[in-house]
Amino acid sequence: MTATRVDADVIRRLPKAVLHDHLDGGLRPATLVELAAEIGHTLPATDPGELAAWYFEAANSGDLVRYIATFEHTLAVLQTKEGLRRVAEEYVLDLAADGVVYGEVRYAPELNVKGGLTLGEVVEAVQEGLAAGMARAAAAGTPVRVGTLLCGMRMFDRVREAAELAVAYRDAGVVGFDIAGAEDGFPAADHLDAFELLRGESVPFTIHAGEAYGLPSIHQAVQACGAQRIGHGVRITEDIVDGKLGRLASWVRDRRIALEMCPTSNLQTGCATSIAGHPITALKELGFRVTLNTDNRLVSGTTMTREMSLLVEEAGWTVDDLRTVTVNALKSAFIPFDERTALIEDVVLPGYASAL
Repeated sequence: MTATRVDADVIRRLPKAVLHDHLDGGLRPATLVELAAEIGHTLPATDPGELAAWYFEAANSGDLVRYIATFEHTLAVLQTKEGLRRVAEEYVLDLAADGVVYGEVRYAPELNVKGGLTLGEVVEAVQEGLAAGMARAAAAGTPVRVGTLLCGMRMFDRVREAAELAVAYRDAGVVGFDIAGAEDGFPAADHLDAFELLRGESVPFTIHAGEAYGLPSIHQAVQACGAQRIGHGVRITEDIVDGKLGRLASWVRDRRIALEMCPTSNLQTGCATSIAGHPITALKELGFRVTLNTDNRLVSGTTMTREMSLLVEEAGWTVDDLRTVTVNALKSAFIPFDERTALIEDVVLPGYASAL
């Protein structure tokens, strides 16, 4: 099957897996408008369409700082149990509508306590919403499994606390941990105690690295902290010259450390210059375990169907390529091996066969 024969309807039907998607970056515009009105928060626009356009324009500014600043508005409405439950439930339904069969949603509970909630109450509210969404999706015939990654914010001092929270809720829907926030100037290794705790408790984790900062960030995430996956990792290409891999790139590829790549987001933050030239294609061809992700669906104005479509249209991807990154994601998902295998063999591979 050639790239030109993969139309949007086919792509929409394909089973998908997403590992890198932020809860506070994926609200429905209409929901954001409604929740903001309830708490008296002023938005840049009160029409859902205009608000979505505002987010897309801000995200396309090429400025990572401005990109991150857009979260001021989504976080404002995620300070109550009701807001968290609703957004989490809708999150699952939106994934299901996009053909996602497995997703991992990430967020930093410390950013949701301004309204008086405890960290534990935040996690429990989100899990209640996710469970409700999964039940509704299953009842509608579009089942989706969603696991949670709790984030620590690397520029603040609660990373260890967030890691402890991930350990505490590991049997209640939390499947792993992430460290997020401003990468440049805030080394992941400043929080080694958190990663030592997670390793000691056998909790898997990923680290944002190689997005706003280069190879030293990736090296530190992998070698000093022990990350099993890398969030973005775009700048691993700095260790590849004329197709020849340096030691760090070889380590990441050979040990199957997954790269959670987000093409649209990377264009918007200036980490890549085009979809056609995005490193995901070259890295896939070099044998890296690349995965395809949305990062922030509202902020970036995207979906998994759109990300796949862009790669087909602008980078020449085929159905085989789309299946590869989907299987890659499930191989690196933070759920048990038998569950990953079942999703690949019983859902993804048959789903690709039937969709074509």
